[in-house]
Amino acid sequence: MSDTTTRALSLLNLLQTHRHWPGAELAERLGVTERTVRRDVERLRDLGYRIESTPGVAGGYRLEAGSAVPPLLLTDEEAVAMAIGLRVAAAQRLVGGSETALTALAKLEQVLPAPLRRRVTALADAVQPTGIRTGEAVSTEVLGELALACRDHERVRFTYTAASGEISRRRVEPYTLAPADRHWYLLCWDVERDDWRTFRVDRVSGIEHTRVLFQPRTLTPEEIEEFILVARSWVRTAVETDIVMDLSIDAMRDAFGQWGQGATPEGAGRTRWPVGGQDFRETMYGMSWVPAGVEYTTDLAEPSRSELRETLERMLRALDAAPPAAVGLARAG
Repeated sequence: MSDTTTRALSLLNLLQTHRHWPGAELAERLGVTERTVRRDVERLRDLGYRIESTPGVAGGYRLEAGSAVPPLLLTDEEAVAMAIGLRVAAAQRLVGGSETALTALAKLEQVLPAPLRRRVTALADAVQPTGIRTGEAVSTEVLGELALACRDHERVRFTYTAASGEISRRRVEPYTLAPADRHWYLLCWDVERDDWRTFRVDRVSGIEHTRVLFQPRTLTPEEIEEFILVARSWVRTAVETDIVMDLSIDAMRDAFGQWGQGATPEGAGRTRWPVGGQDFRETMYGMSWVPAGVEYTTDLAEPSRSELRETLERMLRALDAAPPAAVGLARAG
């Protein structure tokens, strides 16, 4: 294999590992001049690879879908079969393999021509994997776009529809995608809110790639797991109420960590925090996490309010029925 061919394949590999490469950085990586990079790009274009180039200081190269499958040593049928298999693997939420399946799927569909992508979509829709619980429908195109953004550390914009129906436009730095229970979640840094946020992927639409790269912040696996756990619990419940506590928003977030999501300042030195559960008992459990010594009020509605009051009154009577010393003596006897 000639040096020119080897260099062209190295260039192709680089183009497949990131969405956008500055020309100067490609030249540095390959140990050649930018003029040589331009020549190698033309060689790859002659082989069927569609490579987009942008001029200017921030210009560079990116690999786009072409009009035919490039020479990946795959037939059309093999490419379609591979893409369908990766979609099924991602949908089945394979332990430790779902993210790999997504990035591989994103890389493959990035170069598939439109007719083959339509075949993949049609066949994948007809394949119904067994043995998994299904949640809300998630666009594989959206998953693929977000997977590429996570891989490339590229800021994106998208439209998000909250459970309440509120629609907002977000600008984020994607960190990771995670399947949990019946849904996919995107963990990212929200640029406008200057904080971590977790979004249900089935509620994401209108993804716009900004081509702005970022240095990802560091999270431990335990922190990622906690973010996803909080997001899974953030759903509408049968009983919902707000707690207004005598604690500033900053002190509240320090005390509650990621479980403080949804909290908002309520005047000076007070914080409003939504709490919910399947019944009043779960709501009571949420209230029990208010730090000791912090006073608070709640707007818990009837009949949950009366049920909670009756339960607490019985608890107090039980505690007052016998002094602690007597209880201890009774056990000793």
